[in-house]
Amino acid sequence: MDKEVLITNDAVVAGILFFILLAVFKAARYPYPLLQKFFTFFPPILLCYFLPGLLNTLGVFSGENSQVYPFVSKYLLPATLFLFTISLDIDMLKKLGWKALVVFLSGTLGVIIGGPLAVKIVYMIKPEVFMMGTENEVWKGLGTIAGSWIGGGANQTALKEILQPSAYVFSQTVAVDVLVAEAWLAVLLIGVANAPKVNKWLNADASIVEEMKSKVAELAKQNDKIPSYYDFLKIFGISMVFVGISYFLADLVTPWVKTNHPEWSKFSLTSTFFWVVFLITVFGIVSSRTKVRELEHAGASKIASLMLYLLVASIGMQMDLLAIADNMWLFLVGIIWIVVHVFFVVLASKLLKAPYFMLAVGSQANIGGAASASVVAGAFHPTLVPIGVIFAVLGYAIGTYGGYLTAILMHWVLS
Repeated sequence: MDKEVLITNDAVVAGILFFILLAVFKAARYPYPLLQKFFTFFPPILLCYFLPGLLNTLGVFSGENSQVYPFVSKYLLPATLFLFTISLDIDMLKKLGWKALVVFLSGTLGVIIGGPLAVKIVYMIKPEVFMMGTENEVWKGLGTIAGSWIGGGANQTALKEILQPSAYVFSQTVAVDVLVAEAWLAVLLIGVANAPKVNKWLNADASIVEEMKSKVAELAKQNDKIPSYYDFLKIFGISMVFVGISYFLADLVTPWVKTNHPEWSKFSLTSTFFWVVFLITVFGIVSSRTKVRELEHAGASKIASLMLYLLVASIGMQMDLLAIADNMWLFLVGIIWIVVHVFFVVLASKLLKAPYFMLAVGSQANIGGAASASVVAGAFHPTLVPIGVIFAVLGYAIGTYGGYLTAILMHWVLS
């Protein structure tokens, strides 16, 4: 039964979200030392996530029933990815090279190993936690988290169809997924404000990240202009045309894959949104080598940043901060699990002397998928977002397979 909420009109909900964005960034602009210190530890992007979550928890509105997030994720998220990706510097991406890939894959390995290890530890302490539901199916629900934490929501949905956990078990594990993953996102975002200190601890050379940011700043200085109406029309028009093309092609590809290769569902290739994210990213990368890239000079990444912050707020409004009380032991599984993932990704970054940017984006491309990997990368600098997108798409490609393997390993340790 749905809980009663104060506001059900999505127009009002959208107004509240924009008010939160305005209030947070207005406060962040004040020069008061106390406020500046506060925002050092709690970046604006973090508050844009948790304040809507607090309102959802208090029953002001229902993130679950609202259509704000479905609209933002379906239409604005692909456009955001396109607008950020057209500023991609392929040469800079090559310079990031194999270190970034190894850090990302280390995070994936941490999820695959961390799931069974966390289950085994908690099972030794309190075995009845895993007797919930029919046929001791908790491992099935946890398996969907593995899909989410290696790939994203599409992989989680695919594994839900493969493993078939009950609605009750799945709802419990979704709470673990959201709260634990977003708590780690919060830690990563706080780390962004302290990146120099983290890089020093990692003995990392962050010059490549700074080089990318400074190069973009220099290009902006040389090429930025006061945008006209036509510039805004091109920014919105071209991005939405490619969003439309991506959905058109995805609607052709997805039914064909489902009919001819249903077994590909294990790789999330039967998900329409997977193909949309894949295609819009390809279009953005290709466009970055054409004159379309000049949209950046008219403020494409600024428009994309606005869309991204609205996405953050709409994601946050789905979070119930009290859900942790329903099954504390499952949350212990999630906490141990994420700690193992963090250990792997930090160890890889330490050994490779990879900068915090690679650690944060590589981790979040696993745990959070395209949306939150974009958020983390964008917190460093808008031009770095495409790197998060590329690794997140890689996560989509391997997420269902890796998640399925993790689920089987969790079942095995419970046998």
